[in-house]
Amino acid sequence: QLLLVESGGGLVQPGGSLRLSCAASGDSLDAYTIGWFRRVPGKEREGISCANPSDEDTYYADSVKGRFTISRDNAANTVYLQMNSLKSSDTAIYYCAAEPIRPGRPPSYSCRSSFGSWGQGTQVTISS
Repeated sequence: QLLLVESGGGLVQPGGSLRLSCAASGDSLDAYTIGWFRRVPGKEREGISCANPSDEDTYYADSVKGRFTISRDNAANTVYLQMNSLKSSDTAIYYCAAEPIRPGRPPSYSCRSSFGSWGQGTQVTISS
């Protein structure tokens, strides 16, 4: 079973940057579609970024496009989310997720689907 553990959350001022990490164990992420999701209390979970193994095969929600970057380090079996130009509306619990690759499924679809593996979440708070 794939285990995912997020880290890197914290308190950041508006306009600042933060990098979230998601360490995987139990299986190699190079065979998985990966994703980052966030949840605000009382709101639906939002898929903010998902990616297939190809670096060019990525999806970003409009709310984070141009500010966030998803990546993976296969050697470290770790997923990252680089978050720049942070806004107060980015405050949420962030979760990483992974799902075995399905041929032909675009990452935009994956970000609207149910992933098989989830991390425990890490809190990101943007405040001055």
